Amino acid sequence: MVYPQELKYHREHAWVRVEGEKARIGVTDYAQKQLGDILFADLPSKGDVIVAGEPFGRLESVKSVSDVIAPVSGTVLEVNEQVVEHPDLVNLDPYGEGWLILVQMSSTAEIEQLLNAAEYATIVQEE
Repeated sequence: MVYPQELKYHREHAWVRVEGEKARIGVTDYAQKQLGDILFADLPSKGDVIVAGEPFGRLESVKSVSDVIAPVSGTVLEVNEQVVEHPDLVNLDPYGEGWLILVQMSSTAEIEQLLNAAEYATIVQEE
């Protein structure tokens, strides 16, 4: 599996692309493969506040419904409406067109608590 080096990872299988004081968030390739075909994405609204370590949305697949855990805290600036309309984008391109939300981070220091690609790969291997 591929884990882009420029991203940071949460052990609950979310990724973060840091864009200054903003964070683009999605789920990892591993997560989407575990879920299977994603049929529905329940995401927060613009202006909602998310808290690191807590669920901010759900992805429903043919196999199950899974919470998406926030890797950082902040205010939702943008929701990927393409994923809401076409949830399978998460399966097709989890690190690109399948991103979920863009947030204004409350504290960029939270990024230091996240994993790099090698550390995340080790966690996946242990599961």
